[in-house]
Amino acid sequence: MKVVICWIGVSGYLAACWRALAARPGIDLRLVLFPTVGNANAPFRADLAEGLPADLLEEKHTADVERVVSLVAAHSPQIVVIPGWVVPAFKALATHPKLRGAKFILTMDTPRRDNWRQKFTRLKLGRFFDRMDRIIVPGERSWQYARQLQFPESKIRRGLYGVNFSRWQSLYDRRLTQPGGWPKRFLFTGRYVPVKGIDVLMQAYAMYRTSHRDAWPLSCCGSGPMSGLLKSAGEGVEDLGFVQPQDQPDVWSRSGVMVLASRFDPWPLVIVEACAAGLPVLCTEACGSSVELVRSHYNGLAVATGNAAALAHGLALFHDRYDQLPEMGQRGQQLAAPYSAEMWAERWMRMFEELL
Repeated sequence: MKVVICWIGVSGYLAACWRALAARPGIDLRLVLFPTVGNANAPFRADLAEGLPADLLEEKHTADVERVVSLVAAHSPQIVVIPGWVVPAFKALATHPKLRGAKFILTMDTPRRDNWRQKFTRLKLGRFFDRMDRIIVPGERSWQYARQLQFPESKIRRGLYGVNFSRWQSLYDRRLTQPGGWPKRFLFTGRYVPVKGIDVLMQAYAMYRTSHRDAWPLSCCGSGPMSGLLKSAGEGVEDLGFVQPQDQPDVWSRSGVMVLASRFDPWPLVIVEACAAGLPVLCTEACGSSVELVRSHYNGLAVATGNAAALAHGLALFHDRYDQLPEMGQRGQQLAAPYSAEMWAERWMRMFEELL
């Protein structure tokens, strides 16, 4: 089967999934990518797509319909995957005469929010949606939005994202057996932007430190305009800057709990990766992937969004239950296993076969 996947941005977890799919027998895969779109505060290495069957486009061509159509049509695809409806050139593929015979799959991770903008989306894009043969979403919250957009259940599939599970899995044993045992350190990985709740995280951490004389340090991996907040946060906060995927295992193995304070986060993959790595997770309810991956007091905890006191209480809770962290981390690995790159490829292959 001949498949073209269009995408914006390139990350380590996506590259792992695409490689697993390209290795499957019976598929002729091509990627058409805008690798730098959306990556301003997440500067992944440019060579993440190296070795993949990919056409890389510059950001200035996001509205160049003919250029993009020509690249996609050149592969004579039976199936075309479109990432949402933000990039004009990708959106135009659905109605272009050169691709009249292709099946289309829409990807979407937007959660249902019941605001007016979402309610009008169907009116604006109904014709585009009707052209889609499938829509694939990561989890329950975006599944509900797909239903609001009037996609029938028969067209909706879960399993949009996957991770390099085998890469993270070994970190659990590494953490257990390293000198000093399970690390007494919190870890945040993400962009330093308001939507990630960096200010709330700093407030919560300061509150936690006042209640615990033996407070654990907080390591932060990322980049963005709010980096100054980390520098002024005071004792205990370590800013490691943006850490490339190949360097993350060393940082993660030195940490004992993953923390996210997001105000809005449709389906953060870092939660899946943290569970795969055997890290207990503390996050806000805004994190969509917590629905599938975080079980309260079993492998983590989800707290109220935008509430520094609730997040500080969560930090203290993990601190005080230090002896339970290894067991919680092990439980999380079981929840992350279904999101391995190999299982991702299996789900997508079955979806392609349905269509053909």
